[in-house]
Amino acid sequence: MPPFAALFLDFDGTLAPIAPRPQDVRVPSWLIPTLARLQQGLQGALAIVSGRPLSQIDELLQPLRLQAAGTHGAERRDAGGRIEVRKSEPPAAMVAVARDVAARYHGLIFEMKPSAFALHFRQRPDLEALCRDALAHALRKDTDAAVDWELLPGHFVVELKPRAVSKGQAVQAYLTEPMFAARLPVFVGDDCADESGMRAAQAAGGFGVRVGPGQTQAHYRLADTDAVAVWLQAGARSAWSGEQEHAAP
Repeated sequence: MPPFAALFLDFDGTLAPIAPRPQDVRVPSWLIPTLARLQQGLQGALAIVSGRPLSQIDELLQPLRLQAAGTHGAERRDAGGRIEVRKSEPPAAMVAVARDVAARYHGLIFEMKPSAFALHFRQRPDLEALCRDALAHALRKDTDAAVDWELLPGHFVVELKPRAVSKGQAVQAYLTEPMFAARLPVFVGDDCADESGMRAAQAAGGFGVRVGPGQTQAHYRLADTDAVAVWLQAGARSAWSGEQEHAAP
């Protein structure tokens, strides 16, 4: 990892393995100390960019309080600690459809988020097509909602989010801040929700890293979360050593 990187990291499927339910995720023992070292070694130019709400990111990574964008960029904490929230209420008809599908099929999970919602089928991958088709049909019927809202497929989930926010836009916003500007942007993520972040990083002269299989525009790929752990820990050692050498009298 370049010592002059601006590092943007997805969470589920990238830093931690996907769990049967979102609330069951376990933070690997290596993660928090490695992120702390990377944050210091990169002079603060590190941000989590996740579909999870910002409150969940903070809870999972405590005591760290990193720059982070939650709910695909609907919430964003900048380098100064200020939180920007783009509030939007998901269309009631779409919420009703998602809740109804989750109630009718065992193992499905409906999750309300700030300015979005998710329908998880982690425990019922056989219902993927049903979940996506039901929400797609509901959105086609609600032509007004389709102007401002879009469905976002992911690993074992389909989400409804505002068209006006994305992980790519969150990356672009960070790159305007002095802490991140003039650095090489690197975005690491594992599914199609992360592709906009990779596009933003690569458009700014950096690169994306896709975790796991699947079609991607990323320049590089890592096999799984274990490979991410190895790569980030090596990067943390390198960044830490570089900082120590720079600081030495």
